Amino acid sequence: MADHNMMPSQSVASGETPQNLPIAKTEEKMQSGQPGQQDLRISVNQLQVGYGSYVLMHDVTFDVHAGDIFFITGGSGCGKSTLLRVLMGLKSPQSGAVFYGQTDFWGSNEDQRRKLVRETGVLFQSGALWSSMTLAENVGLPLQQYTDLSDEAIREQAKLKLALAGLAGFEDYYPSEISGGMCKRAGLARALALDPKILFLDEPSAGLDPVSSRLLDDLILELRASLGTTFVIVSHELASIYAIASNLIFLDAQTRQVAACGNPHQLLHASDTAPSAMLFLTRGERNHAETEQTEKTGVSTPDKGTAI
Repeated sequence: MADHNMMPSQSVASGETPQNLPIAKTEEKMQSGQPGQQDLRISVNQLQVGYGSYVLMHDVTFDVHAGDIFFITGGSGCGKSTLLRVLMGLKSPQSGAVFYGQTDFWGSNEDQRRKLVRETGVLFQSGALWSSMTLAENVGLPLQQYTDLSDEAIREQAKLKLALAGLAGFEDYYPSEISGGMCKRAGLARALALDPKILFLDEPSAGLDPVSSRLLDDLILELRASLGTTFVIVSHELASIYAIASNLIFLDAQTRQVAACGNPHQLLHASDTAPSAMLFLTRGERNHAETEQTEKTGVSTPDKGTAI
């Protein structure tokens, strides 16, 4: 595994249809481990993001509350990762505002933004572990950089965070000696090193087999229940979305706006869910989406070959 220059301070893909996923069990899990839903963690207001004069997404508005497992979803190229970079403080928006609690993040100076970012953690898509360091050394690096703890105390904290991630006993292993799923868990342990209130996860299930993805989903639920951590996750893995998401936004690449916002199970059965979001939530089953649209409007969608 190659070294990475960026250092954080910071599902189950299966053949099941959305209707067959364990909705009742999932909702029970979410209700049992979701503290402080009224405490606002992040508020996004009329955000516009892009590159240069190109507008990738505009009028993006949503709230993330304490204890949320909040998904940013959409098709490839819709701007999910770019939006996450804006939320993390890695890229400034073209316009609009991002509030951390009551503080305008991009309206603050650099020192204030740095303090706010210290309350977050990041799991990058690849895990971004340093190949020349053991897992304990990887997890301990943020503590070395940002705290005055002794080497012994850092080692103990690293062991604790690895244990929380299900990697007790693997402190002295190198990334090349463990599986991809274990690397993701180690990356998550490092993201937890500074006890953040918010964790940003970029495609956490990417490259994982279905079982490893499910184990990672379970770990996220456990961390939310035990630590009260708020998660903001970029993903298009429907199995993970239906299993653990409390809320989501769906970014529509065509309109360049948020097409849907809410709990995925409720959106799946809501009469006013946008057709593009319904196609996504039903794994692209056009007939199902058109049936839902016909039921709510009474008007059938014409075939591509139908003259209008």
